Amino acid sequence: MRSPIVQQLSANLLAGQTDAGTGLPRRQFGRAADMVSIITLGGWHSVAKAAFKQWDEADSIRLMHAAIYEGINFFDNAWDYHDGYAEEVMGKALKIDNKREQVFLMTKNCERDYAGSVKDLEDSLRRLQTDRLDLWMFHECNYDNDPDWIFERGAMRAAQEAQAAGKVRYIGFTGHKDPRIHSKMLGKTDSWDASLMPINVMDAAYRSFLHEVVPGCHAIGAAPIGMKGFGGGWPNGDILHSLGHRPEITVESLLRFNLSQPVCSQVVGIKDFDQLQAAVAVARSFQPMTEAEQDALMTSVATEAGDGRYEAFKSTNVHDGPHHRKQHGFALA
Repeated sequence: MRSPIVQQLSANLLAGQTDAGTGLPRRQFGRAADMVSIITLGGWHSVAKAAFKQWDEADSIRLMHAAIYEGINFFDNAWDYHDGYAEEVMGKALKIDNKREQVFLMTKNCERDYAGSVKDLEDSLRRLQTDRLDLWMFHECNYDNDPDWIFERGAMRAAQEAQAAGKVRYIGFTGHKDPRIHSKMLGKTDSWDASLMPINVMDAAYRSFLHEVVPGCHAIGAAPIGMKGFGGGWPNGDILHSLGHRPEITVESLLRFNLSQPVCSQVVGIKDFDQLQAAVAVARSFQPMTEAEQDALMTSVATEAGDGRYEAFKSTNVHDGPHHRKQHGFALA
């Protein structure tokens, strides 16, 4: 069951949803005036086939262009995705016909100190072939001491200086491990513009970001952004892979559930044109699930949701990136 607060936040956010003439709905980005598409193109997945030599780089560029054509204006990336290759390919795609001006561009900083953060930013700007980011996020705040490190070691100062210099418009943070860490970050300052977190049908019953973090974001005007909507990547996310035999568990039902939550956008890991069309179809025809529909879907997975078996990213290091494992002294996977 969703809490009354979450229900009201959803109603408020959905009331302001617009079309923008693309056929793909957009929502307000937190307290800012920007309107972003309700699905975001995931940066790791959009170049994955090229990174793993399954198709040509040009196909990844065409995929990004097709996403823009379909009305997706929110693009995600990170400094460490495919060792920088994801940013490089996205930079090439956005350079063509000045498509950079058609997207709200997010990438992520993997460092916790001042000098490392400055270098990450300059690397990202160069790779993405742009002079500014719309959103710069502190990546993978998955460890309890990450919030302290970011503020004590100078990373936040680097972000604020970049914002003052016009290199970064908005500042936020991400993580997939524990809502308490997100809450600790929110408690550090009320100037956050956004936070990225797991949002899926299982989350409400297990270490819930939806119930424990999303209201805090709305309270300060920060934009909540969802990820891991299928319990991991598509099509092999834990929820889809393990429960896809059930008629109620489909790409369409899970994504529609995600989009019915009070998030400004849901990052979707789209690897090819079929997945793009499937995600766009759900977004274009989107009608919020009723509370009864959501309750029925959550009830159908209640046993599995309660012990976190399909959200291993919350209780293990399985989904933690190698850069951050090394940063905290853990063995690489």
